[in-house]
Amino acid sequence: MKAYFLQSTETEMKLELRDAQRPEPKPGQMLVRVRAASLNRGELIIGHGLTKAGAPKPAGADGAGEVEGTGKRVMGRLPGSFAEYALMDESDAIAVPDNVSWEDAAAIPLAYLVVYDMLVQQGELKAGEWLLVTGVSSGVGVAALQAAKALGAKVIGTSGSSAKLQKLKALGLDVAIETRKPDFAKRVLEATGGQGVNLVVNNVGGTVFAETIRCLAYKGRHATVGYLDGVLEAKLDIEALHSKRLRLFGVSNKLRTAAQRAETVKGFTRDFLPLFESGKLKPLIDKVYDFEDLPAAKARMEADSHAGKIVVRI
Repeated sequence: MKAYFLQSTETEMKLELRDAQRPEPKPGQMLVRVRAASLNRGELIIGHGLTKAGAPKPAGADGAGEVEGTGKRVMGRLPGSFAEYALMDESDAIAVPDNVSWEDAAAIPLAYLVVYDMLVQQGELKAGEWLLVTGVSSGVGVAALQAAKALGAKVIGTSGSSAKLQKLKALGLDVAIETRKPDFAKRVLEATGGQGVNLVVNNVGGTVFAETIRCLAYKGRHATVGYLDGVLEAKLDIEALHSKRLRLFGVSNKLRTAAQRAETVKGFTRDFLPLFESGKLKPLIDKVYDFEDLPAAKARMEADSHAGKIVVRI
């Protein structure tokens, strides 16, 4: 079979298309004929820490396809998904609704599982509450916007691109702030009547961390999910932490046990999957590439030209 491999060095992330043996499932695994897979910044971009330097590794983190031998349509965490076949743990498998295309299915798993974790499981976002998403045009950012609107929340988003913000207004973005700098707290407080937001999703990283803390309301919650800026340290206003009774938490999909991931899959299937079945939720796909054009898809992600998810059709 054909499969892409990633070679990480200190300065670059190389993709290489190879001939590889079809993987053999172990107990508790399924062999999936991959039909589409999505790109994830944490895996493909240098400095995000999820692909360590060393020997080349199979590329791809999630996708959708048919279970070999049964034809069952599944999506989910799928290591090595930039290949014709890959192995999926049975506990990670989510049934693909009949009305969802392969491309849409590939764009759903990791982004929306992470969003379910931070908005529902940990963030406890409720209808009528305010959510702030920094870097709102990223794959996780757009998914957070869409899911929050489906839950009945109001959303403020930051981005350095006015064109991307304009596009996201059509998805329900309530307040758009065009900036890449930590200078948005005043506008967030104005938009929320001086109260601040109930939940923050920080995709950007350390450069805006202190500013996002200033944006939080009493008993606000703060999710750290990404670091587009590559900055992993920031000052914490401890007085704000204790006086406003804030709750800070991190979100990761890869750095979890199988049992922890299975719990999120279970909740997602119960609470979010019906929203995709009804059409209330539909991932925003920036562009779909053919399998052989994965390097071009990676270049688009590196250039930060996209809004939403980039998908490869296999």
